[in-house]
Amino acid sequence: MSTSRSTSRPVPTSLRVSESAARQLADRAAREGTTCAVLLDRLIREGVDQLDHPGVVFRGPLHDRRAALVAGPDIWEIVARLRELDGPVEHRIAVLSAKSDLQMSKIRIALAYARSHGGEILDRIGRNRQAAEAIRRGQRRIAAATRPSVLDGLPRA
Repeated sequence: MSTSRSTSRPVPTSLRVSESAARQLADRAAREGTTCAVLLDRLIREGVDQLDHPGVVFRGPLHDRRAALVAGPDIWEIVARLRELDGPVEHRIAVLSAKSDLQMSKIRIALAYARSHGGEILDRIGRNRQAAEAIRRGQRRIAAATRPSVLDGLPRA
């Protein structure tokens, strides 16, 4: 498995790009409010991942990029659903395909990406579970606070 994207250390590199590419990079970096170096790093990582895993794209804001299937769900969502199912991997792929509009081949693409980026995917699944649990806890607190008391309606002493 590859290392997490956020723990990569910068390595001094010298690249030569055409004037038009440099202009495009600078314009895009300015629009995104980032530097050329940060944008170029992201483009290289995502571009290589897309070459290695045809059918995978990247979505989301700069601070929260995530891998997804072209015209499909995020990779972490597919992996999370597969982990909820029982049985051998191929059986779980078939079940998920039958329960969704995802072709088995697309699910396999997602799994191939997840195998190469396991830490990233598992981290995203964990963060999503924590967020969902925080929402559930908040909803329970709101419900408890607005629930009628057993003393409501009784005459006051």
